[in-house]
Amino acid sequence: MGKTNGFLEYDREEGRVRREEERISDFREFHESLELSDQQRQASRCMDCGIPFCQAGLMIAGMMSGCPLHNLVPEINDLVYRGRMEEAYRRLAMTHSFPEFTSRVCPALCEAACTCGLHDAPVTTKENEKAVIEYAYANGLVKEEIPQVRTGKKVAVIGSGPSGLAAAQLLNQRGHLVTVYERRDRPGGLLRYGIPNMKLDKSLIDRRIRLMEEAGVTFICNTDVGRDLPAAKLREEYDSIILACGASAPRDIPAPGREAEGIRFAVDYLSEVTKRLLDSDFDDVPYDLVQDKDVIVIGGGDTGNDCVGTSIRLGAKSILQLEMMPEPAPERLDSNPWPEWPRVLKVDYGQEEARWRFGEDPRIYQTTVKEFVKDGEGRLKEVVLVSLKPVRDEKTGRINMVPEEGSEKTYPAQLVLIAAGFLGSESYVTDDFEVETDARTNVKTKEGEYEIIEFCKANPHFYGNSALLVMMYTGMRVGELPSLKVEGDFITCVSLKTRKGYKEIVRTIPISPMMQKVLPLIDFDKARDASQFTSRDALKRIFKDRHIHEFRYTFITRAKECGCNPEAVMIWVGHEFDKDVVTSRVDRGYTTYSKEYFKSEINKIDYELGQKC
Repeated sequence: MGKTNGFLEYDREEGRVRREEERISDFREFHESLELSDQQRQASRCMDCGIPFCQAGLMIAGMMSGCPLHNLVPEINDLVYRGRMEEAYRRLAMTHSFPEFTSRVCPALCEAACTCGLHDAPVTTKENEKAVIEYAYANGLVKEEIPQVRTGKKVAVIGSGPSGLAAAQLLNQRGHLVTVYERRDRPGGLLRYGIPNMKLDKSLIDRRIRLMEEAGVTFICNTDVGRDLPAAKLREEYDSIILACGASAPRDIPAPGREAEGIRFAVDYLSEVTKRLLDSDFDDVPYDLVQDKDVIVIGGGDTGNDCVGTSIRLGAKSILQLEMMPEPAPERLDSNPWPEWPRVLKVDYGQEEARWRFGEDPRIYQTTVKEFVKDGEGRLKEVVLVSLKPVRDEKTGRINMVPEEGSEKTYPAQLVLIAAGFLGSESYVTDDFEVETDARTNVKTKEGEYEIIEFCKANPHFYGNSALLVMMYTGMRVGELPSLKVEGDFITCVSLKTRKGYKEIVRTIPISPMMQKVLPLIDFDKARDASQFTSRDALKRIFKDRHIHEFRYTFITRAKECGCNPEAVMIWVGHEFDKDVVTSRVDRGYTTYSKEYFKSEINKIDYELGQKC
């Protein structure tokens, strides 16, 4: 993959970042792109590493390693290096619904797991992805698929964040009539109001939403399902409902004085700033929220960093950012080996801007709030902070951060932004839909999976890091569900894969006597997403308790080349071959077979299955 010695010949080079003094005066994106020729050179650094951890998407030591979407990273990098950008886009689109979003805001787990990064700087996979998708948009390659056949089934998606959008996109491709409900005034959810415009320009969301609407997806905004629209009414109107509401219940800081005016949840603050900017076409910059105030941000994650960057742009007098945990090491420790996610000290754009604006890093580690102090009119004026120290719990062995007596300090503050994470789903939604929640108030599903009860639930809450990627992945998997089912004396199969490319095909195949024997062997829950796999892997997933060599794999390969539906590889009888196969690869080379030969092969399969059934 890439140039054989590219990682030895070229150093890592990233796109230009606008200087702090320039970018803090506006809310425009500040990461610029390399020229395409330079990006190709960066893609050439992708080495033939043998085991590409970059695309693994595995949980290692409780942290995600590699891309949760399983993007085919080495193949995409190789195509970028060779200048085959259209093919690179097609390859990227196989696993990814919205590269234009992740190439800007994802934490680049692929790069953290890059083999080249073990002893050198990793490949610029994130920027390569951005180059691919922007090339595709510029050249008219990005089109949402408009299904040729509609199933007549109606699906409601509750929430228009990354998970909801991904589910809606794929369900629409399957031919279902999809309606997305959003409680805010514009679709996008987390993408729209949880991420500042300088990280993700909102015109990019509008660009994708327009394509989805043209393909048949309906968006209904300003409708809060569970309050404005009850679940019972949705159940009457729709065949399936997907809850993709996100983890929108914020974690609070219940310290004395919490009721003081001037204490806000971070996402509420970021949402108000973005809404005022969008409503005024960026003319109404909400300086009144922050200007000349001492700001304290509670939380050291991405949202806390966004609060720092936003507050600097709105004229904060001073900023402190509190982090409960100890300061990470500048480099990997022996206890945190590659390819684990690196637990090292990072300086994000907000901290860079604070260093430039105030002369020092805004973060204070091992610190939390002991008390919020109000003035005589109930407004916040000061915050009492206390240092924390790690103490091991003798019973559980866990390390807890506990207050250190005598370490209290008082700081002026007129605005506190709580970015301490989220607890899970909001109760009014889960109560209205009568779904079970776990101890952390997340919708209860098997870890890493969706679940079908009366409706589908896209559950993005089981990962802390890379939340955007995981939400998109779960939404995509939900979108693959309704693709194969038995209806009376027929089996209906829906496939997006064909011999000549991606196009939806709906086949209705009569159930023959042989198929009646085959049906008990089929695991339909696994068959529904078999189109994402090779024929061999599909067989393994579809047939329960059967070894792969019990069936003629070579025939399946030839049948697939002939145009068989890869989701329905178990249904050989009853399929009509309307043309000869030009070439088929077998163990002895390339040979031409006729449709008569395939019919004879079907008879053999009939006999073998008849013996085993």
